[in-house]
Amino acid sequence: MNLEHLKVFFMAATKRNFSETAKVLHLSQPSVSLHIKHLEEYLNTTLFDRSTKKMELTYAGTILFSYAEQIIQLVSQVEKDISLLSETVHGDLRLGASLTIGEYLLPYFLGDFIKQYNKVNLSLKIDNSYQIIEKLLDGKIDLGFIEAAIPRKEIDSLPFLEDELVIISSARDPHPCLVEDTIEPELLFTLPIIAREQGSGTRQVLETNLFNHQLELDQLQIVMELENTESIKSSVESGLGVAIISKTTIQKELDLGLLKQTRIKGIPLKRYFYLIHKKQVLTPASDAFKELFLTSMKGKSEVY
Repeated sequence: MNLEHLKVFFMAATKRNFSETAKVLHLSQPSVSLHIKHLEEYLNTTLFDRSTKKMELTYAGTILFSYAEQIIQLVSQVEKDISLLSETVHGDLRLGASLTIGEYLLPYFLGDFIKQYNKVNLSLKIDNSYQIIEKLLDGKIDLGFIEAAIPRKEIDSLPFLEDELVIISSARDPHPCLVEDTIEPELLFTLPIIAREQGSGTRQVLETNLFNHQLELDQLQIVMELENTESIKSSVESGLGVAIISKTTIQKELDLGLLKQTRIKGIPLKRYFYLIHKKQVLTPASDAFKELFLTSMKGKSEVY
């Protein structure tokens, strides 16, 4: 049985759509159909019921699907074990990270990893936490790094660092409500907020914490939404508003006296950063990155 045919079948059976399967696997739709045809010829059976508009598995297809993921995982485990025998880790490693982690945490680690594993071809995609999860489920990345826990049964999620959100304002011209180091919760709704976009981990953490304290996100005076942390910081420095972002991203500006941080009294905006991957055997490159990264995080957070 051809493994590539099986991988295409597994994705098609998961997506129930040849067009979507083609996009995820970077193939043409005719190529996907050809893979399925060859597999059906090899097994001398029909795997998909094409008689209805909605693509469904036949009974034979259902049986194959129940084994396909196990077979693919076993092949990955074999490749991993063989790679360990030769004491080399190589291949492609596709990472995906949320903005905060991808711009402010990972760059300091990637250099160390590449020095130790110089035969790994590494790439990094940066997007919001929701999109990183979707890319992982679609097979576009091998490991993800996100800013909020989003439970999915298909995903293993490992917390690796505690983070805190704070209100930031211009240090040279702070908002009158933000002169002190803390602010009463009700005053939060009088501030002109520059916010992260929907789908970001930062936005989700803020919304969840406000809701837990009987406060609503839609009561905030959001004057602008931006997808880039540097743009948010620059806008705040310029006096266009205030923002609620990760303390991890503002250390340089605090040291230079460009920004001032304020906390909300009685509402600690704490969260964890998470490393995520599918519940399957990792490739040698993914496994090496995961282990080295988590080791480097020890001592930096109460998680460990």
